[in-house]
Amino acid sequence: MIAIIDYGMGNLHSVSKAVERLGYEAVVTGDAEQILAAEGAILPGVGAFGDAMEQLRESGLDGVVRRYAESGKPLLGICLGMQLLFASSEEHGNHEGLGLLPGSVVRFRGDYKVPHMGWNRLNYKSASPIFQGIEEGHVYFVHSYHAKPERESDLLAVTDYHQPVTAIVGRDNVYGMQFHPEKSGDIGMQLLNNFLAMCKQPK
Repeated sequence: MIAIIDYGMGNLHSVSKAVERLGYEAVVTGDAEQILAAEGAILPGVGAFGDAMEQLRESGLDGVVRRYAESGKPLLGICLGMQLLFASSEEHGNHEGLGLLPGSVVRFRGDYKVPHMGWNRLNYKSASPIFQGIEEGHVYFVHSYHAKPERESDLLAVTDYHQPVTAIVGRDNVYGMQFHPEKSGDIGMQLLNNFLAMCKQPK
């Protein structure tokens, strides 16, 4: 079973339906026991970083997500959910994140359109099982802030939007995708499927 973590902010329905289309059981839940018992967990997110962290803290789910990550079972953050994995964000002030990956989330700065919205090509930076059988291609982004990992080894893929932009991160069992895989056609669904396949592997 794959837990879609419900803390009040996220593309819960579209993510759960994508998981089910790939042949996996999905449950949308904010229950700690149910999340911790899941074979894999997905942290979605739409909205502002500070609001999301406040919701996670008020519900106690910030600690649950950290405990889940410590369990060694696969965890995937999507869009804002990926940004929440990092230590901090400057979105509408300075906010502390979940701290599962060192680094910060910063606003796009430059004389170009923000938010970054549309289809952009992935450029793989390192080998990862998340890329198994998938060639580089285009996926769908919508965001005004982008993550800057401290460790280059955590950066699995970038895209180009007037600068290299973090697209996929990963370390051990913790992964993040800045784009929406469930809205990114065949490549997005293949990436999601590779993550889900990890959830079925022996621990």
